[in-house]
Amino acid sequence: MSDSVHNPVWTSCKDAAGIAGNIFAFGLFVSPIPTYRRIIRNRSTEQFSGLPYIYALMNCLICMWYGMPLISADNLLVVTVNSFGTVFQLAYIILFIIYAERKIKVSMLASLLVVLVLFAIIVVGSLQIHDQMIRWITVGSLTVVSLISMFASPLFIINLVIQTKSVEFMPFYLSLSTFLMSTSFLLYGVLNFDAFIYVPNGIGTILGIIQLMLYLHYKKKSVQESKEPLIVSHA
Repeated sequence: MSDSVHNPVWTSCKDAAGIAGNIFAFGLFVSPIPTYRRIIRNRSTEQFSGLPYIYALMNCLICMWYGMPLISADNLLVVTVNSFGTVFQLAYIILFIIYAERKIKVSMLASLLVVLVLFAIIVVGSLQIHDQMIRWITVGSLTVVSLISMFASPLFIINLVIQTKSVEFMPFYLSLSTFLMSTSFLLYGVLNFDAFIYVPNGIGTILGIIQLMLYLHYKKKSVQESKEPLIVSHA
């Protein structure tokens, strides 16, 4: 294992997978921009929910902390991707609070405060663990739970697609970006011998494949139905 880690080719492959994961994650981070253009244009959050951005912020903060040298070794690319993610999610949350109704503003501010307090507790609590291995396992376990929760969130959309037989609520590029990012970090985790990275991203890859298969199946079906004549002639 140690020989592989210090092998230049092995290291290059690992870094390439991590960089690819950062690039594909950027696609995920910018995906809400059209929604926020609409919010800013209408000066209202309408029926949109701000909770996904709260959950995403919590996930980015925990994963960023896990990638720090104080917790795990050689995970700089995990820090970079989640640092960018944290900035994007904070920007989305601030904009959401600005344009939300007063009741929702209060709720979002309270949720943001809870996330920041929880993250502070995780940071301070983990630093109280002097054994490096136990600290790594503790924060790593929280990372796995956080990532699996994030990747499991599309299960509702998958169920909706099956029920409605429509991909209207499952954007293709969002599903593709999720799959590519998960696959990249799956490889990164495997090449870095880090189960806390490759296990949740392996689950994310499987869920991404399911989403893409459903998209292709129901998209093809809807195209075929649209080609059928609206009026059947019996002449």
